[in-house]
Amino acid sequence: MAWSSYQKFLALMMVVTGSINTLSTKWADKISSVGTDGVSREFDHPFLQAAAMFLGEMLCLFTFKIIHWRTRNTGGHPLTQGNQSFNPFILMPAAMFDLIGTSIMYIGLTLTYASSFQMFRGSIIIFVALFSVIFLGKQIIRRESIGIASVICGLFIVGITDFLYQAPGDSKGRNSLITGNLLIVLAQVVSACQMVYEEKYVAGLNIPSMQAVGLEGVFGFSVLSVLLVVFYFTPAPPHFGHNPRGVVEDAIDGLVQIGNSPLLMVAIMGTVVSIAFYNFAGISVTKEMSATTRMVLDSIRTLVIWTVSLGVKWQAFHWQHLVGFGVLIFGTCAYNGVIPPPRCWPRRAGAPPAHDEEAIQVANDDATETD
Repeated sequence: MAWSSYQKFLALMMVVTGSINTLSTKWADKISSVGTDGVSREFDHPFLQAAAMFLGEMLCLFTFKIIHWRTRNTGGHPLTQGNQSFNPFILMPAAMFDLIGTSIMYIGLTLTYASSFQMFRGSIIIFVALFSVIFLGKQIIRRESIGIASVICGLFIVGITDFLYQAPGDSKGRNSLITGNLLIVLAQVVSACQMVYEEKYVAGLNIPSMQAVGLEGVFGFSVLSVLLVVFYFTPAPPHFGHNPRGVVEDAIDGLVQIGNSPLLMVAIMGTVVSIAFYNFAGISVTKEMSATTRMVLDSIRTLVIWTVSLGVKWQAFHWQHLVGFGVLIFGTCAYNGVIPPPRCWPRRAGAPPAHDEEAIQVANDDATETD
């Protein structure tokens, strides 16, 4: 079925704003500005950037309230329809998973390339599938197994390429790249916990998605604001804490750097605004089309980020990255059913044909959602 003009607009918005979000965050990491000690250094404040992201998510709640108020007498809007009688604190654990995962990811982003950051985020498929089996009682069907195996192979190729090759003038070193990539994978473990929690405890409540994102932003920003005060007095471990006071996070130094650099201000505002529009577009794409379409568009976003990173010489081109990216995209599409698995693929003895297996999985998913 052909996409409508509105659906095309949503798809374009999701790819553009999602790309801007990652690129603006990485851009901020590379901008040098004068801090509290009068020394110019690169902006290295991952927890402050995470707070900016949660501020952007809070904008989703603000938008939700505006849409809800404007359409209250006209039957409501599809984005605001759902259950309003729920305990908001049921979203608190999801927000804490989001806080931990985002903070770890931003630390990893300071240590590796923007394109590798986006590619390694694809590893979340592996952990979501694993935790769904353990905590939700689901079964991994054939196409998902093929997808997971392909994603692992793709990430292995990308990781090996990062280890063997470095961009000219890259001062971070191989250990930095490996640490950054591993931190991003660790963050996906936490993000997978968030997704499984939301599916088990939140999905059945029929909470409007935009409202859920906004509330998680409120919880995340509130808790992280307190942690920023704690981190201001907490000494950083070796090789971290690149700020004048050598602490986990010097938020005051970060704010001074932002105030002293208009470009840095633009980069941070890019993170805040883009995450709000990205979440809106992602939620709308899921509702208007499907979650599978959202995953495919996210893959296009990775390609855009990689292309821009090469264009601005944040990294060098290596054909192995292209191979790894291709295998990763194949795995993502196979996992989400965009590419049907070959019928020649071996299956368990007594297992039903592929189309029957898919139908059984759909029935199992429906049964899980009604529990």
